[in-house]
Amino acid sequence: MNQESTVCGFGTRLVDAGEQYGRLCVGIDPHEQLLAAWGFSNDADGLREFSLRCVEAFAGHVALIKPQVAFFERYGSKGFAVLEEVIAAAKGSGSLIVADAKRGDIGSTMAGYAAAWLDDASPLCCDAVTLTPYLGVGSLDPAINVAGEKGRGVFIMAANSNPEAEAFQEQQLGSTGGTVAQHMVDECARYNTASSGVDHIGHVGVVVGATVKNPPQLDHLNAPVLMPGVGAQGATMQDVARIAGENSHLVFPNVSRSVLSAGPNVEDLRKRAKDQVVSA
Repeated sequence: MNQESTVCGFGTRLVDAGEQYGRLCVGIDPHEQLLAAWGFSNDADGLREFSLRCVEAFAGHVALIKPQVAFFERYGSKGFAVLEEVIAAAKGSGSLIVADAKRGDIGSTMAGYAAAWLDDASPLCCDAVTLTPYLGVGSLDPAINVAGEKGRGVFIMAANSNPEAEAFQEQQLGSTGGTVAQHMVDECARYNTASSGVDHIGHVGVVVGATVKNPPQLDHLNAPVLMPGVGAQGATMQDVARIAGENSHLVFPNVSRSVLSAGPNVEDLRKRAKDQVVSA
């Protein structure tokens, strides 16, 4: 486990952004139905218009912006070119960018993912990336270490908001007696403890759904928590508060469809997001 360098860490930067703009993550999810609802074509041109309109609405107005990589990937190289443009357009706005890529692998392959999403030399470089830990949290070391060195972060799946995930992630582990989800959170907490300092906030965050009935304990994580499930999936800001407990300053509710349904007008999108921030 590498210690973070003197670069201002992701956790601190994100909490600062939350204090400035309110604790909210807004997704950029240009799926086919939304493109049609906004009157845009289901191709790379429509993708670009949709996504850049989202950047205009949210960059510099919310703490965290989360492009869903799958909706860009489906257009191939043209989609990735749009994603690069979106990332570049949002940088410097004050909002942080997390690529919702859900990558996970081992060794040199994981190092390749780390270079793609977290290294300055890559046009896809973001402030953070989502990762899947089911080859073991330790398998994600290449990305965790690069993120720490560069002042960036990772969000590791722990307790997801879909029913299939909850049924699995609540299973008890024989070796520890805790749940799979709690094991993931505790493993991430170890990284944050290893790099801790005075008033330090770690860079190894987790994803915990606001719909989860029996969430893992977050008291020792000391890093940001991305919390999907609010709005269209049925959870409320009261659910966010219930799970966050005394860690509310670290928890960033993630909304997508409930905000994007206000489009395509930029002012309407921004107002809908701001309404969510007030509730948070």
